[in-house]
Amino acid sequence: MTHNGPPASEPVPPGLSRRDAAGAPSARGLLFTLLGEFVLPGGGTAWTSAVIAAFARLGVAEKAARQALMRTAADGWLAAEKDGRRTRWHLAAAARRLLTDGAERIYSFTPGAENWDGRWLLVAVRVPDGDRSARHAVRTRLNWAGFGSLSPGLWISAHPEREAEAARVLRDAGLASDAHLFVATRSGLADAGRMVRAAWDLAAIEREYERFIGEFSGPGRRDVLARQIGLVHAWRRFPAIDPALPAALLPARWSGLEAARLFADLHQRWSGGAQLEWKRLNDQPA
Repeated sequence: MTHNGPPASEPVPPGLSRRDAAGAPSARGLLFTLLGEFVLPGGGTAWTSAVIAAFARLGVAEKAARQALMRTAADGWLAAEKDGRRTRWHLAAAARRLLTDGAERIYSFTPGAENWDGRWLLVAVRVPDGDRSARHAVRTRLNWAGFGSLSPGLWISAHPEREAEAARVLRDAGLASDAHLFVATRSGLADAGRMVRAAWDLAAIEREYERFIGEFSGPGRRDVLARQIGLVHAWRRFPAIDPALPAALLPARWSGLEAARLFADLHQRWSGGAQLEWKRLNDQPA
């Protein structure tokens, strides 16, 4: 048996794309869901055969599953261990950190909090004309952190605790010297609901929640492992697209609350059986 694992002090690989991190409908996106939901809590290793078998239940072809594994390994998230003709994949240290942080974000995400203190976090930043790279980095990463844009260079969030995250985004984009952060309360003049609608497309987010509820309210797949992967994969995108506004700023009827209850209920109900089925696949001999 040979082990081609990462060295003791491995470099952190390039960041996972926002698309894959937010649950992109691709083999690679599904792989990160499987890694976080089953491989990370199950010891951090997976045989190729188990991944292929799990993906087959989701309608993903073997070739696509193998390509997803190879691409993920090439980016430094997985390390291969050969055992004869079989390959076992080990999570790299950076992958463990990424998946642990992702799990915390997914399972702690709760839309419509009731105990908001009315404070806003504001980011005012000037991006030099022509610096498309910095502009793109700021836009995508602040959107990812739940910020909405009121006007060019002005971003808002109802989460003052994300100040350090916003500062990191601006420093990484090389814009710290042209940026200002404020924690403030709103005193008027226009309607707060109008401000929220200008910063975020709540109607589009609502449609995504309605789609989630429609997809998982019915009987769905009979296979518990496929159901659990599909459930977590579908829910993964909401922390990326929903700014988790407090209840006071949301429409009177907000489907995110029903969707969150549905996710929590189904995840708890299916988790035990899905974990056992994954273990059975991953423990099978070649």
